[in-house]
Amino acid sequence: MNGNDFEILNKKYEQDFHDALNVYENEYGHGKLIEFLKDGSVAQKQAACIALNCIYSKDDANVLMNNLTGCDGKIREAVSFRLPEFVSKNPEYFIGFEDIFIEAITDINGNICRNTISAISNLVRFDEFTKKFCDELTKRTLVLALKAKDFDIQEGKYKINKEIFKLYWYLETIYVFADNIETRVLKDILNNTKLVNDYTIREKTAKILSKLQDDFFDDIREELKRDSNYYVKRLVISE
Repeated sequence: MNGNDFEILNKKYEQDFHDALNVYENEYGHGKLIEFLKDGSVAQKQAACIALNCIYSKDDANVLMNNLTGCDGKIREAVSFRLPEFVSKNPEYFIGFEDIFIEAITDINGNICRNTISAISNLVRFDEFTKKFCDELTKRTLVLALKAKDFDIQEGKYKINKEIFKLYWYLETIYVFADNIETRVLKDILNNTKLVNDYTIREKTAKILSKLQDDFFDDIREELKRDSNYYVKRLVISE
């Protein structure tokens, strides 16, 4: 990186700092903060999201959700940080964003995944949301689980880690919605994830089983009680 590159970066960081400081110091009203979220710079969007007190309408929710995926990571993380609070206060405004949520739960930033799952846990009681979201969630999970159990290390470590990362967060989300998913569909998924070489996936499988009392899953439980990993066994033995 040459001197010109450093100068450009310094100017960008300085501008970002002033953009964010301007939002914080001026205590803009709700409408202006929403405008920043629509058309502002990265720093303005990030600061505006943190400064928001509430989401007052479906239109507000739409602006917020449009910044949860497909934009700079600083914006996505700021939105995800506030999302659990906003969704818990006004869950009805966030019905209809199933496609965005399904993408956000496997963001490359684990904090965004975790925050998004925390937010959508407030939507479990909404049948319309749950049906559409769980149908897509389980479809994607099963496709990935079928691939993951047969992963060949020769395929490349990066590719495998990326897919395991996504499967991990899909299963973490399934844990939240397990009571709303058909037992047959759940068993199809768990029968495959119990065979994945990565122990974190088998651990998530065991975690889901710890929430299910149905003896329909006893064969998987018994298998995982003999798992080579302590953390996996602990979850099914301590039920």
